[in-house]
Amino acid sequence: MDLPTIADAAARLQDGRTTAVELVERCLDVIARRDGELNAFITVTADDARAAAEQADRDRWTGRPTGPLHGIPISVKDLLDLRGLPTTAASRARAGHRAAADAPALAALRRAGAIFVGKCNVHEFAFGTTGADSAFGPTRNPHAPARVAGGSSGGSAVSVATGMALASVGTDTGGSIRIPAAACGVVGLKPTFGELSCDGVVPLAPTLDHVGPLGLTVNDVATVYRALAGGAAAAAESGGLPATIRIGLPRRYFLDLLDPAVRASFEAAVDRLRAAGAELATVDIPHAPEIPWTYRHTQLREAYAAHAATLEARGGDYSPAVRRRLELGRSVSPADYARAQQLRETLRREVDAALAGRQALLLPTLPIPAPRLGVEEVAVGDRTSDVRSVTLRLTQLFNLTGHPAISIPCGTTPDGLPCAAQLIGRRAATGRLLELAARCEG
Repeated sequence: MDLPTIADAAARLQDGRTTAVELVERCLDVIARRDGELNAFITVTADDARAAAEQADRDRWTGRPTGPLHGIPISVKDLLDLRGLPTTAASRARAGHRAAADAPALAALRRAGAIFVGKCNVHEFAFGTTGADSAFGPTRNPHAPARVAGGSSGGSAVSVATGMALASVGTDTGGSIRIPAAACGVVGLKPTFGELSCDGVVPLAPTLDHVGPLGLTVNDVATVYRALAGGAAAAAESGGLPATIRIGLPRRYFLDLLDPAVRASFEAAVDRLRAAGAELATVDIPHAPEIPWTYRHTQLREAYAAHAATLEARGGDYSPAVRRRLELGRSVSPADYARAQQLRETLRREVDAALAGRQALLLPTLPIPAPRLGVEEVAVGDRTSDVRSVTLRLTQLFNLTGHPAISIPCGTTPDGLPCAAQLIGRRAATGRLLELAARCEG
């Protein structure tokens, strides 16, 4: 099926070739036909979406002001509050919750004219990279339903990849937007830390949590990002890319453990950029081998603190795997957490140094194609790694450092599974990163 981009849909709405009602009905039809197999949604808001679409069309016909997402169907990860609906975080431990108001990020989208078609499945409490652990069942990859969709924003990525929504809003604590975007073949953006409000979002690790958009194209993601930010943040620092783009390639550690098909796809993307005139040079992040320890001791302690009261009251309502990981946070000592924050600052400075004089860093998003559901370990070269560690390997650094990062499709494996590369920009320069990503896309 030919999937409409936001840009295409907005143009068709503007000149009368389609209506918001038609766009919403198209998305709801795909949900009805495909969600039974893929399990992307926890809640489908068909009646509310239809009513909002009818109102959007009336507003357009009567000349009322319209926003940049006026009449555009969008899905939401079920970790963000949408007024009047449960925020389940895919857990029985949230049973009985109902949101009194929109999360500020979603309120901004509503003001921009977005129509919400539903809330998407998520790895329980966003604490996983596969989407397999959910009280509502696993989300499946649209390219190969026996494989994972990625996590934790797996339902959001599937909704975009299939046309169930024209864009989605997810969250990213260690790669939870970029990993499913890569696994499903769509674009996913983690902005600079703190740029978009995490109020009204079920927390996992507050100093690592980010809100961000997923879409079919960089342009679509940029449109949603600007709406989420209220327009000003992205516009303030966009523009001004030089004629020759300079990109750093952090090869040591980052390219040490790659599936051969992922490596081939990534190197082909590097060759395309060079052929287009970009200058690419190897850079080093000296403390890169410390990334997993630093991330683990930061995330586990913060996640346990966020969940301690609920674990005490409703521990039996968590899935066993997620509960076990959360309880590991008890063993992280204050001294280890403090050491992790020292290493974190070192890594932040090293990423800044690698970016000096360059517009971005470039590396793969996922070291492996989407693994099969139920598989806990994968062989990469001559090493066997647990799925969680290997899928976090290339994304978690930039949650520690707060740099903006965007995942873009860059090819497929011989089996037709998506591969992706990510660009990392300077802190507080998300708009410029989006401009660069649009230049590099395709």
